Amino acid sequence: MAETSFLVQQNTIPFDAPIELSFTTAVDDEIPTVDYSMLFSVDPNQRSKALDFLGHVCQDYGFFYLVNHGVPDRVFENVFDGISEFFDPTEVEDRRQYEKKNPTDRIRWGLRSSPDENREYLKVVAHPQYHCPPKPAGFSEAMEDYFKRMREVVNGMGKAVSKTLGFEENYIEKAFNLKSGFDVSAMNLYPPNFKSKGSVGVPDHTDPGFFVSLIQDFNGGLQILSHNGKLINVNMPPKAIFINLGDHLEILTNGKYKSHVHRVIVDNNKVKRISVATLHGPSLETLVAPAPEFVNEFHPPAYQGITYKQSLEANGGDEIDVQSSLQQLRCLP
Repeated sequence: MAETSFLVQQNTIPFDAPIELSFTTAVDDEIPTVDYSMLFSVDPNQRSKALDFLGHVCQDYGFFYLVNHGVPDRVFENVFDGISEFFDPTEVEDRRQYEKKNPTDRIRWGLRSSPDENREYLKVVAHPQYHCPPKPAGFSEAMEDYFKRMREVVNGMGKAVSKTLGFEENYIEKAFNLKSGFDVSAMNLYPPNFKSKGSVGVPDHTDPGFFVSLIQDFNGGLQILSHNGKLINVNMPPKAIFINLGDHLEILTNGKYKSHVHRVIVDNNKVKRISVATLHGPSLETLVAPAPEFVNEFHPPAYQGITYKQSLEANGGDEIDVQSSLQQLRCLP
C-alpha cells in the first residue's frame, strides 16, 4: 500500500489529477449500496437491473457498500474477537517474531507511530495458500473461515463485473486467473497500542489488484476520493463490506473502471478501531495490460503491461507489501 504525492487543486477536477488530501475536508456524501444477492437473482429482470446498477457504480463511483453478501454475522464477530485478542497490548514483544525477515514473508507484523502513519498491523497471504499465526487460540480458524467465504464473494464479483463489461461471466476470472489469485489481508488497529504521533493512520494511496474488500468494527477514519474530487467519509452500514476497485481492474479496462485514492485519519477516533482490508489480486504470474476490447484509435493503451508480481515489486517492496505502482505504469500522453 503506497503513499501518493498530491498537489493542491480546487473545485471539480478530473479523477486522475493530483490532489493534496491533507488540506481537504471530508464530507458525508452518500456512497452507493449494491445488493449482492440481486446480482444472481433467479428473476431475470431483477438480475438485469442489479447488473446495470453495478456497472453504473463501477464506472461512476468505483467504490460501494456490498450487502446481502452471504457472510454470516458470526463470522464477522469471530474475526473481530480474534484480531482484538491478537493485538493484546501486553503481548507486543511476542508479536515481534513476525517483523520483516525477508522478501518472501507470508506473515508480517508492524507497529507504526509517526507523523505519516499510525497503526499496528498484521499482514498475511490468504490465497492461494493460507498463512496465519497459530495464536491466540481460534484466531487462525476464524480468519480462515472468513477468507474462504470471501473467496466465494470474489468469484461472484468476478462474474458480475464481467457481465457489466458486456462479456461472458468468466471474463475476469480468465483475465486475472482468479483461481490462483494472490490475496493479501491487512488486519489493522487504529490508533496503535502506543500514543499516535500524528493524525494519519494510513497515508493517501490506491491499492493493486481486482478489488479491495474491507470490514471494520466501528465507523470512523476511512476516507475516499471520488471522481469529482470530493473526499468522502466511509460510514458503513452494519455487516456491510466496503468494496474499492483495484489498480489492475483499471489497467485491464484501460481506465473505464478506476481505482480510487483513499486514506485513514485517526485524530477523531473516540475508540480503537479494527479493520480488515483484503486485496484480491490476479495470480502473481498473470500479465495484466489494457485488454484489446478496451483499446482503439480513440482510446490507445493508457498503461504498460507487466505481471502482477512485477507490479508489486516495482517500488522496491515485497509481494506482501502490496504497494501500488499505478502511477509508474501510466503511459505518457
